[in-house]
Amino acid sequence: MIFLTALPLFWIMISASRGGHWGAWMPSSISAFEGTCVSIPCRFDFPDELRPAVVHGVWYFNSPYPKNYPPVVFKSRTQVVHESFQGRSRLLGDLGLRNCTLLLSSVSPELGGKYYFRGDLGGYNQYTFSEHSVLDVINTPNIVVPPEVVAGTEVEVSCLVPDNCPELRPELSWLGHEGLGEPAVLGRLREDEGTWVQVSLLHFVPTREANGHRLGCQASFPNTTLQFEGYASLDVKYPPVIVEMNSSVEAIDGSHVSLLCGADSNPLPLLTWMRDGTVLREAVAESLLLELDEVTPEEDGVYACLAENAYGQDNRTVELSVMYAPWKPTVNGTMVAVEGETVSILCSTQSNPDPILTIFKEKQILATVIYESELQLELPAVKPEDDGEYWCVAENQYGQRATAFNLSVEFAPVILLESHCAAARDTVQCLCVVKSNPEPSVAFELPSRNVTVNETEREFVYSERSGLLLTSILTLRGQAQAPPRVICTSRNLYGTKSLELPFQGAHRLMWAKIGPVGAVVAFAILIAVVCYITQTRRKKNVTESPSFSAGDNPPVLFSSDFRISGAPEKYESREVSTQECH
Repeated sequence: MIFLTALPLFWIMISASRGGHWGAWMPSSISAFEGTCVSIPCRFDFPDELRPAVVHGVWYFNSPYPKNYPPVVFKSRTQVVHESFQGRSRLLGDLGLRNCTLLLSSVSPELGGKYYFRGDLGGYNQYTFSEHSVLDVINTPNIVVPPEVVAGTEVEVSCLVPDNCPELRPELSWLGHEGLGEPAVLGRLREDEGTWVQVSLLHFVPTREANGHRLGCQASFPNTTLQFEGYASLDVKYPPVIVEMNSSVEAIDGSHVSLLCGADSNPLPLLTWMRDGTVLREAVAESLLLELDEVTPEEDGVYACLAENAYGQDNRTVELSVMYAPWKPTVNGTMVAVEGETVSILCSTQSNPDPILTIFKEKQILATVIYESELQLELPAVKPEDDGEYWCVAENQYGQRATAFNLSVEFAPVILLESHCAAARDTVQCLCVVKSNPEPSVAFELPSRNVTVNETEREFVYSERSGLLLTSILTLRGQAQAPPRVICTSRNLYGTKSLELPFQGAHRLMWAKIGPVGAVVAFAILIAVVCYITQTRRKKNVTESPSFSAGDNPPVLFSSDFRISGAPEKYESREVSTQECH
């Protein structure tokens, strides 16, 4: 609202100057529409002791000094004026009453400038006042908009036009105010310097859509063709609203991603891209682009755009989904189990989208799951056959990764049925095949002679392991006749297993035919074998047995070097003493 004082300052000045000093008052500035008139109010004073019979006055244009020959606007003595002011200037005031008010008609732009008054009381009593008035010739009304217009807050816009022409009175109307509000005309108001204005007010509550709206005011003069228009664009301040942003984005690992955020606000907002509370980029702008080069799965997640200015803020989020092949699966769980126990193994990975997980053994699928990141394999009551290498494979449309793992099933030894003894020419070999985990110890026993040989005595026994199978071979050379019973015994921490090895081959039939003489010869050979084993064990206390690689031929027992001087007439079962070996 505009408040105008009712008491002009020049009355105060006149009251103060009654002490007899030269002084004058006039508005420092005054305006008028082109083609109209303007009344410049003016009062002056002079010392009382002068008491002139007649008071004259002169108005000058743009200079107060007569020696500069400024254009004369009005001169009361001669009525001679500059050609620019002929017929356009006259005095409205009474100089005898110290009123020097000037009227200018049909003002044009060239009349705009400074106007000075000079009092002439006769003789040397002439005085040009330094006070002056500046005339502004205008063509548009003055629309006054508050310095800050905020959306949602009521605002008052005023239209002011000069009303200093007593001959023409302006009428005001608003242009482009539809939808904003109804104007209220206050009428003619006096300003604090004694000039007059016509005022019209427009009250409304602006919205963000009103920003930039062109609002106009028109001043017209009845019974003339004079009409003047002025316009002002509304600068409506309002908080940001995010109007442009990506929807959810899917990108392949290693590709380029652009995220755009655009906001509508006045003034421009500060746009900020953030992720997990970390500022990635910010700028004062209408829109802000976030560039992500060669995205990785670690950049997968929710990105937020924050727009803010002094009037508020707005924010929105976008989810970036980075598509990538499965990571190498990890395997956790029981990798060593005892026969009969339950085994639980968890295979897990990460990928986008979620993968197909499969666990298989020897090309046989044991478990599978679709679009899950974990797969549980349950093996109740594991058996030795469950021992071995397994694979966990994860795959989606972007790739495949696999991890191998081993399950070790521990169990007591089992001597397989292919274990046996066989003779060929002068050699007898006894084969003992054991399945076991962990690796067992194996010993060959000749119970009738109370002799036991194990795999540590490499001179006699050759052993080789393949997977869960341990094959041990006892070899006897120079064995013309079938040996006595041979028992294979295998043991580990879970148990012991023994098996008398069956004899295979033609020598068993020949033994049945050789009679007592053959038995005596066989007995002599057996004594030689036992003696050799005994002597070899004694040597072990002094030196270590020789080693050999897996590719070496296994050692054998020789009996052909032994000589028997005679044979007892009758075979008797008895223990072999160490003396009989010499």
